[in-house]
Amino acid sequence: MKKILFVCHGNICRSPMAEFICRKLLKDAGRENEFHVESAATSTEEIGNDMHPGAKAELSKNGIPFEKRRARRITEDDYKNYDYLIGMDVENLYYMQRKWNKDPDDKVKLLLSYAGKDRDIADPWYTGNFSETYADLVEGLTQMLEKI
Repeated sequence: MKKILFVCHGNICRSPMAEFICRKLLKDAGRENEFHVESAATSTEEIGNDMHPGAKAELSKNGIPFEKRRARRITEDDYKNYDYLIGMDVENLYYMQRKWNKDPDDKVKLLLSYAGKDRDIADPWYTGNFSETYADLVEGLTQMLEKI
């Protein structure tokens, strides 16, 4: 079983959206038993909080099931426990590489790099645009799942 951990700053918007969208894409493809998918934060700001209401609304609007969850921070053990450590922006990658000794096994990737794009997924906490974030996540996740 391949294990994927999606990571963003607070683990209340982009990374949990990626987690639940990924689960739905895998289920729709009949591949849900091939993967274990979770999400986490690089910061401690939102630890214990549920997903942002805007993220929940966007997922609901697009028919993506989700459940109540609690934001958590990345740990040292995550590096050995996950095969893919997927960041939403270059700041996430910076903190992930610092946490995990510069990523010696080359597990840390930017999600949109799988779609051939060298850019961040905008944080809807700041932009307020959960639809744009959703579209970027679907694009990145679709390409990622084709390649892994």
